[in-house]
Amino acid sequence: MPDSSLNGLIGGCLIGLGSLLAMIANGKVPGVSGVFGRLLRSSTKDKGWRILFLTGLMAGAFLLFHFNADAARFVIPEGRASLWMFAVAGLVVGFGTRLGGGCTSGHGVCGMGMGVKDSIVATIVFMAAGFLTVYLFKLMIPAS
Repeated sequence: MPDSSLNGLIGGCLIGLGSLLAMIANGKVPGVSGVFGRLLRSSTKDKGWRILFLTGLMAGAFLLFHFNADAARFVIPEGRASLWMFAVAGLVVGFGTRLGGGCTSGHGVCGMGMGVKDSIVATIVFMAAGFLTVYLFKLMIPAS
């Protein structure tokens, strides 16, 4: 296993490589909200790769949590979050992806990688909102 300080770098490179391969393979941006949203439309003809993509995301998360107990503690520190909080957060994120014309993976990885100005602006807004949210969350729930 690589040094834990390299995990983010290696993971980011793999995400970028996977996005590049998806673009080369089918010419489509693999933003999760778009992949999922179009899967729900009856008129979508290319559902196979979308199902495979989303299944891979869920399988990867399952395997990580199953084989690495530290991963679950990182995501849900004891006493600091609940499934309800995650459900509400998921709904807010879903609303934000519709409002923002895509999700962080679509804008941040694919859009910025292609130099799309809207994606660059959207990613800056995502990051600023994330920083502010973490700051406010830490004010509301101090570390134990």
